[in-house]
Amino acid sequence: MTSLHGNLSGNQRRKMKSAARLYAVQALFQMEHSSQTVETVRVEFLNHRFGEVFEGEEMLDGDVELFDAVLEGAVNYQAPIDQSTDRALVAKWPLGRIDPTLRALFRAAGAELNGKQTPPKVVITEYVDVARAFFPDGKEPQFVNAVLDHMAREAQPEAF
Repeated sequence: MTSLHGNLSGNQRRKMKSAARLYAVQALFQMEHSSQTVETVRVEFLNHRFGEVFEGEEMLDGDVELFDAVLEGAVNYQAPIDQSTDRALVAKWPLGRIDPTLRALFRAAGAELNGKQTPPKVVITEYVDVARAFFPDGKEPQFVNAVLDHMAREAQPEAF
């Protein structure tokens, strides 16, 4: 794993950020289902998931700073992020009824939207791609797009 971002191409940096977002969603999902602390899950991902070999393919290293920021933001601001997500969902589908993977995804995306480091349209695009990775044949990516668009407009109306 390299921390010398200066030696990486823009494309490599983008891929590392995308990988970090995917890992963050997985970590948040794992925390919800195992009751492990953020630090326990963080260490496991950094030591065992980043750069792991899976089915003969080496997995991408993630951007550690982004991974940490998304995890911390999602954990520290879970209540307001969940409230924002609930406002974006239709009344019949409160957050508690949503697939746990999507719940983790909305929390990760909400952390990035609230952090305001990444333009909201980039956050939406990135997490729609994460949804496609988890649900390649479903309608979830369109659903994620609609919910995140609503959350982004609420979090950063000036960006639209």
